[in-house]
Amino acid sequence: MANEDLTQYLLPTSLIDSDHPSVKELAYNLAGHITSPSEKAVRLYNWVRDEIVYDPYSPFHKPEHYRASEVLKRGRAFCVPKASLLCALARAQSIPCRLAFADVRNHLATKRFLERLGSDLFVYHGYVELFLNGRWVKASPTFNKELCARFGVPPLEFDGVHDAVFQAYVPPVDDEGVVLPDHEPRRFMEYVAFHGTRADVPIDEILAAWEKAYGKDRVRRWIEETEGNS
Repeated sequence: MANEDLTQYLLPTSLIDSDHPSVKELAYNLAGHITSPSEKAVRLYNWVRDEIVYDPYSPFHKPEHYRASEVLKRGRAFCVPKASLLCALARAQSIPCRLAFADVRNHLATKRFLERLGSDLFVYHGYVELFLNGRWVKASPTFNKELCARFGVPPLEFDGVHDAVFQAYVPPVDDEGVVLPDHEPRRFMEYVAFHGTRADVPIDEILAAWEKAYGKDRVRRWIEETEGNS
């Protein structure tokens, strides 16, 4: 770990465009005055989690759907584009960052979305790993506070030190986010398989995995449905 070459996790790419003026400006405004990399990471994470609305029905089949500067402009996205934006903001503040992928089961998913998938397995859920204090730390900025409040679960907090990945069980909360006493925790997220880390968004790999898991016809139908939102 100490001898790991972090260069590729600091450089901009065509999709993780950390050198784009809008990305650089936002990263500086959010964290440019902070000296601690961990505190910078927390500030950037919180912004992406809550200011980019989670939208599982947003478009996904073109490179621009994952490009950080375009995600910033659109203001809504699903997990992988949100991770791409957080990755770009972190790199813009000289924090090594990479994407990570896993298959998960969300036990609080809506009936509508499960019917759309035709499965309870979410293939290639995306999150990030940030290199902080000499180690890689996981963070998943997927679900914004408002969405969490709607489902009665606490938002996923990140402290810049410990991994922030979805819990297997979560305590129910009220509309103000206060944990309800004397209530049993609810099953939330189950990590089924891990697909490793990438320095850039592997679009072809993601789409191929979706076609294998959900069927080519279903994925093609999603593309047609979201085409107007591109």
